[in-house]
Amino acid sequence: MIFEKLRALIAEQFNVDEDTITLDTSFSDDLNADSVDIVDLSMALEEEFGIDELGEDEAASISTVGDLVRFLQNKID
Repeated sequence: MIFEKLRALIAEQFNVDEDTITLDTSFSDDLNADSVDIVDLSMALEEEFGIDELGEDEAASISTVGDLVRFLQNKID
């Protein structure tokens, strides 16, 4: 459930086809995300999942979509 929501959000945010996003998709290597992109995504996550703003340490520990799914699972549960 989280992955599906996240995939749609990432596809919209990075203007890519949802089908190309997997748990192994790297934000920097595959999506060419920079720090501004990550901040934008963070704000979208706050709105979509009702979580607090990502801290710098938290954001630094997330490099793939799978990392973000695990992070959200821990935040939401």
